[in-house]
Amino acid sequence: MVVNTAGIAAVAVFYLVILFVGMLAAWKQRKAGRGTSNPEENIMLAKRDLGLFVGVLTMTATWVGGGYVNGSAEAVFSNGIVWCQTPFGYSLALILGGLFFAKPMREKGYVTMLDPFQIKYGLNIGGILFLPALFGETIWTASILSALGSTLSVILDMDNNLAVLSSAAVAVIYTFFGGMYSVALTDVIQLFFILFGLVLCIPFAWMHPAVNQEGLVNQDWLGYVEPSSSGIFVDNYLLLIFGGIPYQAYFQRVLSAKTSRQAQWLSYIAALLCTLLSIPSILLGGIAKNTDWLNGTEYEASLISPDQIKQVLPLVLNYLTPQWVSFFGLGAVSAAVMSSADSCILSASSMFTHNIYKAIVFPSASGSHLMIVLRVSILAVAAIASLLAISINSIYGLSLLCSDMVYVLLFPQLLLVIHAESRCNKYGCVTSFMIGLVLRILSGEELLGLPSVIQFPFYSNGQQQIPFRTIIMVLTLVVHLGVSFITEQCFTKGWLPPKFDFLHCYHSPLEMTYQPEETSPEELHFQFMTNGKLESVTPLPEAESPGLEANLDSMLDMWNPKRDLPPIPVQTSVSDLSAESEKKNNEQIFKHC
Repeated sequence: MVVNTAGIAAVAVFYLVILFVGMLAAWKQRKAGRGTSNPEENIMLAKRDLGLFVGVLTMTATWVGGGYVNGSAEAVFSNGIVWCQTPFGYSLALILGGLFFAKPMREKGYVTMLDPFQIKYGLNIGGILFLPALFGETIWTASILSALGSTLSVILDMDNNLAVLSSAAVAVIYTFFGGMYSVALTDVIQLFFILFGLVLCIPFAWMHPAVNQEGLVNQDWLGYVEPSSSGIFVDNYLLLIFGGIPYQAYFQRVLSAKTSRQAQWLSYIAALLCTLLSIPSILLGGIAKNTDWLNGTEYEASLISPDQIKQVLPLVLNYLTPQWVSFFGLGAVSAAVMSSADSCILSASSMFTHNIYKAIVFPSASGSHLMIVLRVSILAVAAIASLLAISINSIYGLSLLCSDMVYVLLFPQLLLVIHAESRCNKYGCVTSFMIGLVLRILSGEELLGLPSVIQFPFYSNGQQQIPFRTIIMVLTLVVHLGVSFITEQCFTKGWLPPKFDFLHCYHSPLEMTYQPEETSPEELHFQFMTNGKLESVTPLPEAESPGLEANLDSMLDMWNPKRDLPPIPVQTSVSDLSAESEKKNNEQIFKHC
């Protein structure tokens, strides 16, 4: 096997261009951000100054990743356009995200997708939802890095490990220094590479002598869905549509927009562009289907095995186009991968820094301190994703399972905390999360070798034949609402004594401890969320201050962002609290829980 030095040189030039643009953006960001009070938010959200043009392109480039480009060609080659679900499913996800989630998230000034959970349920319980979000972003990064490694190995005979590590290194360097600025501007360049590279390959591949021209015109491009597969078909579409919404990579761009209206429009326009950018991959997949690979190409083998079919796009670029054209096509695939990898790396790192480290571990951390944590997190996420891409063969299966987890666990939680916040509480959140997780694992996953302990109706041939993921998702949502309603009735109407409210959702602890010189992690997080800075709480005059329970954690957990509540004073003494003021305090707790 001879290494294609010319191809490696071409890829190296492409990487250098991307690196130059990313570092230039990082330099400009650093220069503009000097002296700001929240450098970590600036690097996460580009100072909330993302324009519509750049915002649309970076949103589009994030979704049009390596799996998007390669997977679309593979789906058309195998089963036709009707099974090419990823482009159309994600486009609908962007539209629904713009309609129902972009505006309320941007108007409330959140920093990450997890902020509404931690404000509603408290820092620790809200932090639990960080786990499926982290796994989804990290495994997604690993899967697309693995796809890029296999593509480079096919076209350039390049070592797979070297391809993965070099691609991850380039994405990490400019993300490390420039954050959202660098990611957004490199996404613009990468998107043009994707469009130009794939479109350039189409006429050369179409006119190749091994391609059956008559078959291209007369073939069944659409394909069909077998009645026995209709349940799987519907389930996959719903997974892509609703499971494509609760990703930090999406909300990072929404929250970086200048206005809520602009956040909605960048979602709508990006949805249209995502659909249009699937056309080159669809055409190349159809061309591959009508190619005589055995007798008409240097590949000299038919595409039969699953491993060969997964390589449809790189095989077309390598064997059906001139070498110089294939380099542009390879640049397109590389750009698609890097545009998604850098976004996922920054998204996972932002959630850890803001929602775990700052909110729970070290609430009083300074801006420079958090910048160090953010950059270390970027290195850690990239290292873990690269290691997984190199060492695990079933990376596609892991990616699919994480998509399931996001759909089953995160989407119902996000839907309720944004649109039914007053009907939810901690008990519903924890119970529904655990039930959804257990049901999904017990339902089995063939790609990962998980047995189907729970077999839904029409189960056959080792597969669930009905939309079981959607059933679990709906059940999770219903359990959340049901448990929240039952516990609310039990505690507010006195059916259960306060001692059973172990999550302190409706009753504060009996003993009040006031700490005038300290602020709870929840209050620090709340101040950061609403004001973008940490401030001390000024107590009201004692005569005007109602007696409040001392546990600020419980009070802030019950804070409703849709209601305009009075500020919470910090008492400096408990000696003057009367029984009447304690009674008023309990009434206030029940009212706002």
